[in-house]
Amino acid sequence: MRRGLFVTFEGSEGCGKSTQIGRLSAWLHETARPCLTTREPGGTAAGDRMRDLLQHAPEGRALVPEAELFLFAASRAQHVREVIRPALERGEVVISDRFHDSTAVYQGVARQLDPQMTRTVNRFATGDTVPDVTFLLDMDAGDAHRRIAKRDQPADRMEGEPLAFYEAVRRGYLLAAADEPARFVVLDATRPEEELAAQIRGILREKFHGFFTR
Repeated sequence: MRRGLFVTFEGSEGCGKSTQIGRLSAWLHETARPCLTTREPGGTAAGDRMRDLLQHAPEGRALVPEAELFLFAASRAQHVREVIRPALERGEVVISDRFHDSTAVYQGVARQLDPQMTRTVNRFATGDTVPDVTFLLDMDAGDAHRRIAKRDQPADRMEGEPLAFYEAVRRGYLLAAADEPARFVVLDATRPEEELAAQIRGILREKFHGFFTR
């Protein structure tokens, strides 16, 4: 059986990842291509518990950066082995809202943890599972911050970080994309939703010719 395709979406909070993942998933279902959408942290029962601690639980407010790093890694290790690898082996398209690049940027850059340690932890957690393509939805950090402020629900632990944190996140992502241009596709997240969705579909058809039927 042909191996599936691993697609990840990255970017700061407020950049529109969820919207584009939903549109891509709907298109894949129309093409009758088996598709699994998932997210990090989370994606498994154990990972969802860690997600709550990292983002919502009051106890998580006191987490130090080092503990944060290992919790993200623990969630990812379970996610890869329980969900992502089996789906890829079944030939499915796996679409993940965040993966190891988030840890490299949020903890390794914005939290200023040792980059080599962050890379080592990431490699151990993923077991060398790497996305086939990563869409980076890029936008000005201030604009993303304002998008978050307009949401009805209260900001979670990560969304409540100051603007300077998200400026560092954006710089980190752009540096990561520059380091791996063959995997990353940087997109303007301020473009109209349908235009952006069409661009993503076109890129997938071009990069993985023959994988998609439409």
